[in-house]
Amino acid sequence: MKNRSKTTKNNIITYIMVILLFAVMQTLVSTGNVSSLLKGLLVPLCAYIILAVSLNLTVGILGELSLGHAGFMCVGAFTSAFFSKCTADLIPISGVRYLLALLIGAAAAGLCGILIGIPVLRLKGDYLAIVTLAFGEIIKNIVNILFIGRDENGFHFSTKDSLSLGLSPEGEVLINGPQGITGTPQDSSFFIGVVLILVTLFIVLNLIHSRSGRAIMAIRDNRIAAESIGINITKYKLMAFSISAALAGVGGVIYAHNLATLTAQPKNFGYNMSIMILVFVVLGGIGNIRGSIIAAIVLTLLPELLRGLSDYRMLIYAVVLIVMMLFNWSPKAIEWREKCSAKWKRNKQKEA
Repeated sequence: MKNRSKTTKNNIITYIMVILLFAVMQTLVSTGNVSSLLKGLLVPLCAYIILAVSLNLTVGILGELSLGHAGFMCVGAFTSAFFSKCTADLIPISGVRYLLALLIGAAAAGLCGILIGIPVLRLKGDYLAIVTLAFGEIIKNIVNILFIGRDENGFHFSTKDSLSLGLSPEGEVLINGPQGITGTPQDSSFFIGVVLILVTLFIVLNLIHSRSGRAIMAIRDNRIAAESIGINITKYKLMAFSISAALAGVGGVIYAHNLATLTAQPKNFGYNMSIMILVFVVLGGIGNIRGSIIAAIVLTLLPELLRGLSDYRMLIYAVVLIVMMLFNWSPKAIEWREKCSAKWKRNKQKEA
């Protein structure tokens, strides 16, 4: 009972932290103290936080290294953007359309997570990382050769070019290969992003502290011991992996509905994006959900906040990365944090 109340308290602190950060940023925006460039980062920041929290479910809680998170994000982004563009006239109410796009993007990414997870989760360590990385690159390249159009005769598909679709004069190209999707309704907002962060936290934190979450962590700590007491290894690994993929799809939906043109480029859906999300997880602390949120915020906003320092901003960014890594993983820093925590607990007990 005591552990349950402590868990509930920690979860509430995490929710309150997100709400307070939203309130502070919203106040700064409304008073005009935020630059237009920084304001433009707020919606992508929400997507990055969701991606970091969801990847922590795979890396920190399940204990498997995945480098294909950008691929799941890409699936969610393009399926939802395709749906929104197709139904822009059929569903004029943006809120309903966006909710349906979220569900479709999450479902598509979750389904890919299941299909990829069934064969891939038999692998471990570097092998799993390589295969998931390959999946992300395959998804990006498939999107770049895909051409889809629509006219009065229905949908047309091609992997050659837009002219080979054979559209009528009234037809339109929906997905134009490397040029992506143009004209997606820009329904994402900072408020919606924060709401989806809270939903993501609710799903992940409740999963971690549930019976299924304890089974997943038992698999992470000792696979043989977990299997010996009757835990279904495949079931729980696939559960964590598919939920993580579905939440990555949600991040992709937010990202896609914030852009006028959505393209599958290496910088947004490639290897670099997967590594950036993994950096958020590692620097925030593997398995530390609150740390992932803080790392995503700091590392996303810091380069823009330091823009006035011109040539020195990336140097300061690198120093912050090193300091965060040392603070989280250095044995001396871990020992110092444990001493401070023990001292704080003793003082609290004396006051009680």
